[in-house]
Parts: sequence; structure tokens; C-alpha cells
Amino acid sequence: MGMKAALITDNEELQLLGTKLGLSIISTKELVKSIKTVAGLPADTVAPELLRLLGFQDGKTLESSQYDMVLMHIGAGENISGGADPKKLASDVDFVNSLVGVFMKIEHPGSEISSRLHLSVVMGYGEVSESDSSSTSILRDEYKNSALSAVVPRQSYTMKGGHPREKVRHYAPMLAAQVQDGVTRKDKADAFSFDNFKECGSNLTIPADRLLHEVAFKLWKAPKYGA
Repeated sequence: MGMKAALITDNEELQLLGTKLGLSIISTKELVKSIKTVAGLPADTVAPELLRLLGFQDGKTLESSQYDMVLMHIGAGENISGGADPKKLASDVDFVNSLVGVFMKIEHPGSEISSRLHLSVVMGYGEVSESDSSSTSILRDEYKNSALSAVVPRQSYTMKGGHPREKVRHYAPMLAAQVQDGVTRKDKADAFSFDNFKECGSNLTIPADRLLHEVAFKLWKAPKYGA
């Protein structure tokens, strides 16, 4: 797709995967060091630095950017605050919530960067098993009825190159929310949970390996792939 992309993570497995994918790898410690002064909540200092990597500063668009896309992994035990006392560290969810809040404040509708900045938040379940399938199934009722499944059209996320995908997991999906002024649509979901997404969200499903392509499409870096 010809995109300059960076992955910010301290997870060694993800760093290895990112390197294989051609991503520039940045550790959270490197990100913190690049900030001269750290004041207030971590999100207040991290968000502007992430925007600078993307070519935005003080709510304005810079003439050039270091990257077209920046991915930041926040996992169990990972926190921008580094070696601080664990008791003083905010939970991962609180940090994500704070970070999104800062972004939403900076890129409010009508601002110079609101239509240029795309924000995606993706949350996974971690390790899951088939025992989770009953409460987190994304299959429609028509697919659960064996008598009707043969005549119901396949959903696009189950297909690749005109053929059914193998080993598709129909439960415990990653949950993704996106915002980009003038590009993304707003649904009625008001909580980051499977049940709320299924009941009030747009309830669209795509394969995990197409997520980056979908983001690239919204950034005018790739054609629509058809799902």
C-alpha cells in the first residue's frame, strides 16, 4: 500500500511480527524519552507525541509527517509510565479511555485535522475457547439453523478469493470503533462491549487481516476491498 507505518509496543512477539511486516518498531520507553517534559496524566503527553509522528501539531497540519499510520499496543501490564510503582499505574482500560478522550478533544468536528486524522480503537479478548462461543457468537440465527444455512448467502468475512476461508472463528471477535470526521458513520453503541456492539452498533464484521487495509482505504491509501 506504500504506507509508512510504525508499531509502538514493548511486546517482543509483536515487535518481531511488526518487523516482518515492514513496520518501524518504537518501544514505549523510546516514545517517553522523545518527550522533553512529562506533566499531568500520561495520555496528555503521549497523545501530542503520537500526533506529531503523524504530522499534526497544536491542532495544525505540518508540511510533512514521519508516518502515515501509527499503531500502539497497550496490553496486560504495559503502561507508558514505565517503571513507576504498579499501585500508581492506571489500568490499561483507563489509559485507553484517557488517550481517546484527549484525541477527541483535539480533533473536534470542524478543526483543521478532524477530517485528516483517523482513530481506530481495537480491543481483543485475549485467549478464548469454544466455551465462550455461546455468549459472544456473531453468527446470525439463519446460520445456526442447519436447514437454512445452505441457502443463506455467506458473509464476506467468511470468503477469500471466491472461496470459503478456513478456520474462521465466529465468536469472541475483536471489537473495533472508528472515528474520522466526514468519513465514518455514527451508530447507537454507547459502551465498548460485545452485547452493546451487537445490539446497537453497525454490527459489520471483517476478517482481522483486512483491518489495516480498511484503515488505509479511509486514509485514501488503498482501494476498497469489497467488505
